[in-house]
Amino acid sequence: MALEGRSFTPREIVSELDRFIVGQKQAKKAVAIALRNRWRRRRVDKKLQDEILPKNIIMIGPTGCGKTEIARRMARLANAPFVKVEATKFTEVGYVGRDVDAMVRDLLECAVKMCKEDATSGVKIRASELAEERILDLLLPTPATSKSMSFDTANGSDDFELKSEPSESNETREKMRAMLKAGKFDSREVSVDVVQNAAMPVMHLFGQAGMEEMAGQLQEALSGAFGRGRKKKRKMPVKEALELLEAEEAQRLIDMDQVQRDAIVLTEQSGIIFIDEIDKIAKADGGRGPDVSREGVQRDILPIVEGSTVSTKYGFVKTDHILFIAAGAFHMSKPSDLIPELQGRFPIRVELDSLREEDFVRILTEPENSLTKQYAALLKTENVNVEFVDSGIKRIAAVAYKANASQENIGARRLYTVMERLLEEESFSASDNPNMHIMVDDKLVDDRLSAILQDEDLSKYIL
Repeated sequence: MALEGRSFTPREIVSELDRFIVGQKQAKKAVAIALRNRWRRRRVDKKLQDEILPKNIIMIGPTGCGKTEIARRMARLANAPFVKVEATKFTEVGYVGRDVDAMVRDLLECAVKMCKEDATSGVKIRASELAEERILDLLLPTPATSKSMSFDTANGSDDFELKSEPSESNETREKMRAMLKAGKFDSREVSVDVVQNAAMPVMHLFGQAGMEEMAGQLQEALSGAFGRGRKKKRKMPVKEALELLEAEEAQRLIDMDQVQRDAIVLTEQSGIIFIDEIDKIAKADGGRGPDVSREGVQRDILPIVEGSTVSTKYGFVKTDHILFIAAGAFHMSKPSDLIPELQGRFPIRVELDSLREEDFVRILTEPENSLTKQYAALLKTENVNVEFVDSGIKRIAAVAYKANASQENIGARRLYTVMERLLEEESFSASDNPNMHIMVDDKLVDDRLSAILQDEDLSKYIL
């Protein structure tokens, strides 16, 4: 698998992120530079490549302002393996959480999946042809060769020989192939040998380095004992059987050893790990009580971020050039509360802005997957037309902003709460009242939400 697709310039990266995320120009600029630097690094002299380390980023901002979305969209844009982990998973009043190496193993699993999909697409045509032949064998079994006796009487001998009659099976097979491609056999049932995935117990071992990997290897070793990999006959429609056989043939055609090698390279050179809630493991005052555990988690994460070698079931993975993006609200602490060694590994710090009322208006209208488009499309499936007019959008934004100001600020996620409450009746009765038209204006928003906003106790529970 190629380490990169199209090479985006930083300006193009920001422009692409603008399609889905409103505002936060500084954060977009920082991730765009980090992404472009990877492209630049692969073009410098080989001797210098290993010396150029990624400049990891800490995003500072309240929840719901777009930190995770920026990192996720950037990874998708770069076609890079991406995992999001919660720093709090590694501790709960004492170090009883997951092994920190698990984040690298999860990243590699993501890369293996990507490389496997890429390899599968390369053999898709051949796999389709082989699956088609197997379906034709089921629909048109090869008949036994019919033979006739031919006597040679020209020279007066009684010798005779067997001659095969010309078979029309090839012509029939081609006709069947044309009908199969035309979908005329889609609903016809055939018996197919499929690999049996028998249920087996799943083991979870946490706490010590290597235990999770050992559990995975042990589970694979036991899979044969529980019947996994054996074949079983199943009746299914031709259309379903064709898809199943295509996947099976593709699995046979791809070289999994090469896929795993490519995945390791992709992980090491292009992997992105997003560590959320990093402020929750920063020590606040004095380093007493749970702060001791928090600092311990920081010290466990440090070698991964610094650059180390992690053992996985696919091989060893070096983390030196994996890009780490950390994020946190830092309400109760600040980045300087992290241990100095970890701070030094996140040299780029970006503060994200709290969302204003006008930002909510833009979030509702500008992105390609905006909430208004999502709700209109959902209800359109039941022939209910929802039209959002400007006055309604502005009022929704005002309600969300007011709810954030009077309660906990959860950023753009407040819009989900407001929209669900606003269109609750239509969502419930859409199937009973098709061909209905709803115009969402300021009057409708006030009618349905003003009473809740006026009652502060009620709004705390509903909005």
